[in-house]
This record gives sequence, C-alpha cells and structure tokens, in this order.
Amino acid sequence: MEITSTAAEPEHPPAGLARKQEAMRCTQRAATLITVAIAALGLAATTAASAASAPAARIKVTATIAVGPQPFGVAADPRTNTIYVANTRNNTVSVISGRTNTVITTIPVGRFPSGVAINPRSGTIYVTNEHSGTVSVISRRTNTVVATIQVGEGPEGVAVDPRTGTIYVTNVFSGTVSVINGQTNTVATTIRVGRLPVGVGVNPHTGAVYVARAPNLVSVISVRTNTVVATIRVGRAPFAVAADPQANTIYVTNASSKTVSVISGRTNTVVATTRVGYPAAFGVAADPQANTIYVANGDDQTVAISGRTNTVVARIRVGPCALGAATNPRTDTIYVTNACGNTVSVLVSCRGRAAAPEPEARCRKE
Repeated sequence: MEITSTAAEPEHPPAGLARKQEAMRCTQRAATLITVAIAALGLAATTAASAASAPAARIKVTATIAVGPQPFGVAADPRTNTIYVANTRNNTVSVISGRTNTVITTIPVGRFPSGVAINPRSGTIYVTNEHSGTVSVISRRTNTVVATIQVGEGPEGVAVDPRTGTIYVTNVFSGTVSVINGQTNTVATTIRVGRLPVGVGVNPHTGAVYVARAPNLVSVISVRTNTVVATIRVGRAPFAVAADPQANTIYVTNASSKTVSVISGRTNTVVATTRVGYPAAFGVAADPQANTIYVANGDDQTVAISGRTNTVVARIRVGPCALGAATNPRTDTIYVTNACGNTVSVLVSCRGRAAAPEPEARCRKE
C-alpha cells in the first residue's frame, strides 16, 4: 500500500510575490532542464512569498561559501572531505575543502556544466557539460581535466556504480543514457530510455540504475544487461535521483508535484510519497548513516525527510534558488547549491547532538 506523508506547509501571503518571481526567474536561468521543469510548475502565476523555516534544532547552517555563477550540481568525496560544484554560467568546477569550507581551486570544464559525480575508489570526478555534449573527467590528485568524453545531446545527470566503476549519463535531448567504461573513459554502450531523461542514480545493492524522465516515469536499467527492465510511474516532472543502498531504497524528486517518490529496490514499486511543498522538489541526497534524505526546494529551503517514517522532519533556510544537494556521511554534512546566490550552504546534521562551530562542521557531543 502506498502511504502519502505530508508536513504542514507554511502559508504564503502575496506581499512577497515579486521576490518569489525574481527568485524563480533566476532559477530558470540556471539550466535548460530546470527551465522546463519550472515552466511546468507555472510558478509565475502563483501568489506566494518565502516560507518560514520549520524548527530544525538538529540541522544547522554552519557556513556559506561563495563559488562561481549559478552553481547547480554538487558532489562530496567522503575519502578526502572535498566537495565539487558545477558553476553553469562560467564553465567551471569549484573545489571546496570540507575541513576549511573554502574554495581551494577552480577547474575549467565544458560549456554549461550541470551534473557532478565521484568515484571515491579511483579518485575520479565526472562532470556533464550540457551545451558541449561531453563529460569532463577530473583527477582528484591533480584537480585537472584528464579526459573529455563525447556523449549524447544535452548530458545532464551523472552517476557512478562504485562496484564496477561504470558511469551512467543521461542525455536529455537524445532520450538516452550513455554507459561509460571508467577504465578507458570511453562510451561502452548507449541505452534508449525515452523522452527527456534527467536525473540518474545507481543502487549498487541490486545492480540497478534509475533514470528519471518525462512526463512522470522512472526507467530501471540492469547493470548486467544494459537494458531497461522496468518502468515505474512517479510524480509529475521527475528531476533527481538518490539511492540509499543500506536501506535498498531509491528517492526521486518530482518537481511539478512537489513530492518525493520512495521506491523499494526489492520490488521496484513506489512504497510512499512524501510531500515537500512549495515551490518544488529539485536536488536530492541521501545520508545512509543518518537515514535521512535532503531535498533542495528551488527557493531558499532544504527539506529533511526521515527515511524511517518518510515524513518531513525539518525545513532549513539556505540561500536563494536551492537546486543541488550532496551529503558527506562521514562528517554528517550536507551541501546545497544556491543558484541565485552563487553560493553553497553547508549544513550539519547533528543527529541529536549540538552543532559544532569549528570549520570542520562536525558535531560535538553534548
């Protein structure tokens, strides 16, 4: 049985409509796919203002880091405590030290970088360049681009299978997924999935790849056969995908429905739908150790969802146009890109402890 979980959504008086519309216009400029998703929302006609944050005593913003213009994709390397942020408007990747919360270098990549994924075992970072039709391969050791791979048209989402080192890239306007061999940095095969594939995530527990695509579907690909083995109906305009291999659960944000679909990795069915609320649900990241899922809502909030109850447990105010999200479970830290503020918000999940003020953004015991 599917369970729909909702949290109380704050009311939005019309006084802040102008600010909201400007924020959403900035969000629309952040990426081609985001423009499509927001257009489906019809936010311009909505009378609303910024939401007041719900109490979030155990999740706190500890730093705000300036990066490049209109940051979007973000990924954290738990082995080195380093964060990589794609800056869509100046074709760069900001490299952030998780210890000092400062940008330590900036790497030029292709045109309109969007998605970021990391293979911690090989020390390799993969960045999709939407307008170049390529994937930039970055060495963790040198912070330089060591290869550029031609893929399909409009590459957006990217995910790595940590067991095989294989990379999966969604090509929005080709309707395909490029499968890249991580050893040779070449495209091994291309899988046709359907219209406008955007987000992608890998569940190494089952050897399945989940692709969010229009209008309300998730395609499931077998890593063994590189074929679509199932199609799951979710909410409207599915956008991003995150997998929790420990719980064998997949989370898909539905931008237009303002929800998160919770998918069982065992049955490939939706077992719960959690309402995130106004204005949308964009980036998503899962912290398996904390059993918590974080969703960037496209405005100025990050929504925390309990993986145990599939309910919203906190709303944390971040920067304007929150789009991307990533977690470092080793440090209990969440990173959210704010496209309109050109910043990254650093959040600490204290899991019942008091937030620490140190640059490492860790929690100390009470």
